Amino acid sequence: MIGRLNHVAIAVPDLAAAIATYRDTLGANVSAIVPQPEHGVDTVFVELPNTKIELLGALGEESPIARFLQRNPDGGIHHLCYEVDDIVAARDRLKAAGARVLGSGEPRIGAHGKPVLFLHPKDFLGTLVELEQA
Repeated sequence: MIGRLNHVAIAVPDLAAAIATYRDTLGANVSAIVPQPEHGVDTVFVELPNTKIELLGALGEESPIARFLQRNPDGGIHHLCYEVDDIVAARDRLKAAGARVLGSGEPRIGAHGKPVLFLHPKDFLGTLVELEQA
C-alpha cells in the first residue's frame, strides 16, 4: 500500500539555525520557509537525490511542534511521510485493520498541496506516520 518515502520531518527549535546547518555546513539545497498556519508549522524542505528532509518550526504556542519541542527541547525526528496512490482507500484499509487516524480522519491539504493524513504513533512502532496522496 505505501509507496516511496516522501520525507523525514525533523522538528527544530531554531529554524534559521537548522537551515544554516543544512545549507552552509552540509551544502544542501534548502527551500524558502513556507508558513502552514492550518497545521501550526513553518516548513522548509531540504532536497536530496532520493527524498526530502522537512524541517519543522513551531508557528505559535498551540503548534503541535511547540508541544513536541517542550518534550524534546533539542528537536528531533517528528514523523515519516509515505506516499500512497489513494489516500481515502489507504485510510479505510488502515482503519479496518485497527489503525487510528489522527484528527477528524479526513484528509487535509499538506505542505506539498496534496491530501495528507497522520496515523497514531502507538500503532506504528512509536513513529508518527504521515500519508500523502502521490
